[in-house]
Amino acid sequence: MQAVRQCSACARHAAGGLVRNQDVSLLQRRGAACIRYLSTSEKRKSGVQKPGDLTNPTHISLASLSVSHGLWQVEDLSHNSLIRRAASVLTDSSSAFLSQATLALMDALTDYSKAVHSRITFQKKYLASLGKMSPSEEESLQRAISGWRAEAAERLNECKHYDSTWINAVNLSKMAAQAAHSSGAHQASILVQTNIQVAQSQVEEARKLSAEADKKLAETKVEEIQRMAEYNAFLEGSEEHEVHEAYLRED
Repeated sequence: MQAVRQCSACARHAAGGLVRNQDVSLLQRRGAACIRYLSTSEKRKSGVQKPGDLTNPTHISLASLSVSHGLWQVEDLSHNSLIRRAASVLTDSSSAFLSQATLALMDALTDYSKAVHSRITFQKKYLASLGKMSPSEEESLQRAISGWRAEAAERLNECKHYDSTWINAVNLSKMAAQAAHSSGAHQASILVQTNIQVAQSQVEEARKLSAEADKKLAETKVEEIQRMAEYNAFLEGSEEHEVHEAYLRED
C-alpha cells in the first residue's frame, strides 16, 4: 500500500499543472521508479529477491494503473484549467488595452482644453486692445488666435478618434469580465470590472474639463461679437464726425 501511495503521489504531482513535453519523460522516469519500488517492496516482504520480479506483470500493471489514473486526472482538469488561464490572459490583455486607450483619450482631452484656453487668452487680449494696437501687433495677435484655433481643431479630432477606441476597449473589457466569470476566474473578472470603473471615472473628469473649456470659448465668442459691434459703431461714428468736420472746414 505504501508503494501504491507513492506512485499515486507521482501521478498527483503530474495533475498539479499543465503537462508539457518535458514532463512526459519525467513521468515515464517516475513511473519506472515506482515499478522498481513496488518490486523491491514485494521482494522485501517475501524475503526473496529475484531478477525476474523487476518485470513482474502484476507489478507493472499496478504501477501503470496508478500512473494512468493520474494522467487521466490531468487530462480531465486541463480543460477547465486552460479555459480559466485563457480567460485570465484575456482580462489582462483587455485591461492593458483599456489602460492605454484611457491614457490616450485623457491626454487628447487635456491637450484640447489647453489649446482652447490659449485661444481664449489671445482672443480676449485682442478684444481688449482694439483700437490701441499697431498694425503689426494686431497681425501678430490674429496669427496667434488662428494658430490656437487650428491646434484646438486638431486636438478635437484626436479626441473623437481616441474616444471611439476607448469605447471599444470598455466593451471588450466588459466581455472579458463576463467570460472570466463564466469560466470560474472570478478574481480576474472582479479585477477587470474595477479597471473599467476607474477608467470611466478618469475619462469623465477629463471630459468635464474640456466641456468647461468649450463653455468659456462660447462665452468669449459672444463677447467678441458684442465688442466688435461696439468697435464698428465707434469707427462709423468717428468717420461721420470726420466727414462733418471736413464739411464745416469747407464752409
